[in-house]
Amino acid sequence: MSSPSTPRRTEPAARAPRGRPARLDRTRTVETALELLDDAGLDALTMRRLADAMGVQAGALYRYFATKQDLLTAMAERMLAACADPPPAQEDWTGRLADLARRMRTALLGHRDGARVYAGTHSTGENTLGFADTLVGTLRTAGFTADDAARAAYAIVHFTIGHTLEEQAALPHGANDAAADVQSLRQALAQGHFPHLTAAAHVLTSTDFAAHFEYGLRLFIEGLRAESRRPRESPST
Repeated sequence: MSSPSTPRRTEPAARAPRGRPARLDRTRTVETALELLDDAGLDALTMRRLADAMGVQAGALYRYFATKQDLLTAMAERMLAACADPPPAQEDWTGRLADLARRMRTALLGHRDGARVYAGTHSTGENTLGFADTLVGTLRTAGFTADDAARAAYAIVHFTIGHTLEEQAALPHGANDAAADVQSLRQALAQGHFPHLTAAAHVLTSTDFAAHFEYGLRLFIEGLRAESRRPRESPST
């Protein structure tokens, strides 16, 4: 009889499987998809092209993602990895709110067509929910009810996504089209039929998207600041 210390014969179970080692997992799939996104853009990102890049059959990807939309949701979740940390404690709530919105814009700009990927996704991952929880929590510390804080958070997120969509449509991969659009607008305004737009032409044709974003963000935050100071009606008895 073998002693308790005698190794058991486990060669069949321990032997590595023949053929190629497993190369497919959820994390690597998302990372490869983001690399393809940066290289070629969202329109060129297909499940077949992703499978080719990973050296597997397209059907293998469906083990982790039932549809392309599921893949996009996972990509959106990965984009927000650096956004969920609490903002600097020394700032007041308006500064923390602005910091969170800027983080989201930076995260979406970090990938080609990042805003297009993120728009319409509904991730329940830790990055997305952590970011949303911090955003809503920041508003609640300012005195907003949970309902109003959630609605205000939606407004900030939707503004950030929409702005970044327009920004990425113009720069850098859409630069030629954007230049043509600017030239077309200048020619239209040169006819003199739209005096108010002509007076603001230098802004309307500007590609300083950071300045545009900061202006819109300031309007949002000043509006929320005013709302936070508005006297609340006492519930009727």
